[in-house]
Amino acid sequence: MSYLIKGVKWCSPVSQMGKVTGSLFKAHILKNILGINEQQLKISRASSQLSSEKANSYNYVIVGAGSAGCVLANRLTEDPLSTVLLLEAGPKDTLLGSKRLMWKIHMPAALTYNLCDEKYNWYYHTTSQKHMDNRVMYWPRGRVWGGSSSLNAMVYIRGHAEDYNRWSREGATGWDYEHCLPYFKKAQTHELGPNQYRGGTGPLHVSRGKTNHPLHQAFLEATQQAGYPFTDDMNGYQQEGFGWMDMTVHQGQRWSTASAYLRPAISRPNLSVAEKTLVTKILFQGTKCIGVEYVKNGQTIKVFANKEVILSGGAINSPQLLMLSGIGNADDLKKLGIPVVCHLPDVEITSYGAHCRLFIFPFRVETGWLCLLHVTEGITVLHVRECEGATAHLESGGFIRSEPGVPHPDIQFHFLPSQVIDHGRVASTMEAYQVHVGPMRSTSVGWLKLKSTDPNDHPIIEPNYLSTERDIWEFRQCVKLTREIFAQKALEKFCGPEIQPGSHVQSDKEIDAFIRQKADSAYHPSCTCKMGQPSDSTAVVDPQTKVIGVENLRVVDASIMPSVVSGNLNAPTIMIAEKAADIIKGLPSLQEKNVPVYKPKTLKSQR
Repeated sequence: MSYLIKGVKWCSPVSQMGKVTGSLFKAHILKNILGINEQQLKISRASSQLSSEKANSYNYVIVGAGSAGCVLANRLTEDPLSTVLLLEAGPKDTLLGSKRLMWKIHMPAALTYNLCDEKYNWYYHTTSQKHMDNRVMYWPRGRVWGGSSSLNAMVYIRGHAEDYNRWSREGATGWDYEHCLPYFKKAQTHELGPNQYRGGTGPLHVSRGKTNHPLHQAFLEATQQAGYPFTDDMNGYQQEGFGWMDMTVHQGQRWSTASAYLRPAISRPNLSVAEKTLVTKILFQGTKCIGVEYVKNGQTIKVFANKEVILSGGAINSPQLLMLSGIGNADDLKKLGIPVVCHLPDVEITSYGAHCRLFIFPFRVETGWLCLLHVTEGITVLHVRECEGATAHLESGGFIRSEPGVPHPDIQFHFLPSQVIDHGRVASTMEAYQVHVGPMRSTSVGWLKLKSTDPNDHPIIEPNYLSTERDIWEFRQCVKLTREIFAQKALEKFCGPEIQPGSHVQSDKEIDAFIRQKADSAYHPSCTCKMGQPSDSTAVVDPQTKVIGVENLRVVDASIMPSVVSGNLNAPTIMIAEKAADIIKGLPSLQEKNVPVYKPKTLKSQR
């Protein structure tokens, strides 16, 4: 202030006016310069943000490196100009690049280890099931490279041709058998070689069991004595009957989609993979999907997709992420304070159903067929590739019709020359063999809802098991028809007293009570993001796998099945991803017309 007074004191009025004017001019210039710098700073910041977004931008972002996600990552990066980011919530399926150090995943006989290990498993549980004595059911789902294909029993079953024709009638146009069969074949290399039904050049290796265990032989002989046909390929011309099951096992190792699809593509410069990343939200501009937000090592990161985001998290995670992101029943979302992006119907679950484990105690056990499951054996089997540890032992099984008039099989059998109790969480105390049997096209329909807005909270899973009279009747038939098979001469020399249900369980009422007490989950949820026409109020995605009502968002996994198929879901899920990859790339669908499929000579009899 003193400086200004001194300055004014020595100036004449005219020069003083000039100085004031000059000062104002300088201030104006300074203000303009500062304004320009501020504007430049804003532009610089915006440019930096755009550069950052560009660095975090890909053509496709795939959520979930499971049975479908690994397939998509491989197929979409076949085009070197397509960039893909694959995000997986779980860890890699190798340790220090070695399968041997992760032998619990890759050794087929060690499968129950992973079913009970939260490290590789979402470890879901249902609500208390009021029709099953209020028991809570355990639903393991894969959370690791390969997803559930790294946890499952490696059974390769496609379902029946009529399942896919039904899909087409239900609104999934272009998904009938003649348009799906070529993609089953494209995915597969079968050790028996290619034919009209099997593939010979695909990345997914499929084989038959090598143990030649006498109990498998006796079981198959008993089914024929009971009047059922032998089928030499239940994934080929004839599903109906009993025979040897295909397995995703190659050279003694589990052949997951991580082994079949992801590892061969991992070195491509246009594929980026991030594990231990929990995707928490899909990002939208209006109804246009632009990317996702995920958490890794406690840090929240946004990534952007300039073409599409593809959800492949599976039948639980994909609908959960949609709802967390504002796509779902508007009333439910509003109650949780989630802004609604698009109203879609309630999430329904159709499960492959539950199954019964029926035990028979053999009085004579063949020695030498059980492997000790310890670290040394785990490493050895991956080197030797041939021993009893190189199989999951689910080598024989079959498909039958529950009654006359049923057009194609609705009951499935998995035979096991050993005993598994409570998903392997309870140790067996005796040598026994068992069959897992259950209906395949359950009429009970459940639902899935968010528990909270926290992505770490598991959703509420209500499968609503045994809620229809038809399901109860089919289960009762499962018990009766299985007992008939086990009573055949071929199994006499192996048979001791029936352990479960037990000879005291005979009446319908007693059988129904046993089922409510002992039936358990068969691990195959589906249909939670049902595929159908946009005019279908229950559909979530259209036949192009695009989420209805929004842009640039797809779902590709078991959740989009319009209805559950007649069999295990891993092979159909891989097929769905193979077919979806062609749709995404804009390629015409493969098609094979007039492929013959077995039909019973008459529907007047059950077999």
